[in-house]
Amino acid sequence: MSAIDDLVAAGRALVEAGLSPGSSGNVSVREGDRILMSGTGTRLGALGPDDIAVLDLDGRPLSGARPSKEVPLHVAMYARTPEHTAVVHVHSPSTVAVSCLEPWAAHSAVPPLTPYSLMRVGQVPLLEFAPPGDPAMGDLVRDCPFPFRGALLANHGAVVSGVDLPSAVDSTIELEEACRITLLTDGRERRLIAPAQVRALTERWGTPWSETASVS
Repeated sequence: MSAIDDLVAAGRALVEAGLSPGSSGNVSVREGDRILMSGTGTRLGALGPDDIAVLDLDGRPLSGARPSKEVPLHVAMYARTPEHTAVVHVHSPSTVAVSCLEPWAAHSAVPPLTPYSLMRVGQVPLLEFAPPGDPAMGDLVRDCPFPFRGALLANHGAVVSGVDLPSAVDSTIELEEACRITLLTDGRERRLIAPAQVRALTERWGTPWSETASVS
């Protein structure tokens, strides 16, 4: 499959999973010294070759559609984790809802409730609010003191990177589920995965997790 085929497939998968309402969200893939990204205002479930913007690694347009305003966010994610070649940004219901709450801990807005989120994503810091498309969003990604594969953008949604698009999409779906479970258990006495087990899972799967805080 070509990079464009991968973007089309990723867009459809995100819509089918209910994570991209309307024309919200954007996806990109890094291919050599170029970034291919869904264009502004496109519906991810109906992407075609004419809907793809081609950028250089600094986010400058080279050809194709007009790029999404979230270019600074994607560029910063690639700069932060050079081995990752795909980025997904969504306004999915549960990630947006959790991004509107105070975070569970400084290193992760999402508590360790299920092994699957730990295995696929690890910790999920909450980044401060910046208006959509603001270059400050890229600065927040770069300056976050915690390692991460996925983060929540305050009052906005989620951003996730992966070694390829299928991996980034799967991790985004898992993050949405983890946020849904976080909401379902909010305000109750939670049974969290024990710190030693969190450490074992994240080490085994190579996902980031910082020192666990004693938060319920």
